[in-house]
Amino acid sequence: MDPREYTVCPITEFPEGSRLLVRVGDEEVGIFNVGGQIVAYKNRCAHQGGPVCRGRILGRWVEDLNSAKEVIGGHHSSDMDLVCPWHGWEYDLLTGKNIADPSISLKAVDVVVRDGVIYVRAESATRTPEVVPAHE
Repeated sequence: MDPREYTVCPITEFPEGSRLLVRVGDEEVGIFNVGGQIVAYKNRCAHQGGPVCRGRILGRWVEDLNSAKEVIGGHHSSDMDLVCPWHGWEYDLLTGKNIADPSISLKAVDVVVRDGVIYVRAESATRTPEVVPAHE
């Protein structure tokens, strides 16, 4: 095991749609199960450092346009967005990219699932991350 890897929890305790906030050393990290794929981000919005990983998770709204580019309706796509609770900046939950400007993204944290256990990689941390309550 990499000495920078820290045990989070068994994958069986982290079903699709789950979110877990953990403190790893001096950093708060949000870990998400997005359609069976585990992703993790530092809990700092690229806008003004807000606690983005505590924000709402919503289906992305897509406007339907006709050939004249007029809105004729809309629907929720299967893509999920993470919305920063401070100023409403939205990020694709799977990629961490900002919806309005994909050149801006959340800072990803390395995460791996091995032998049925989720691990995060960090520069420095205590051996076991502290679970932080998630409030929307």
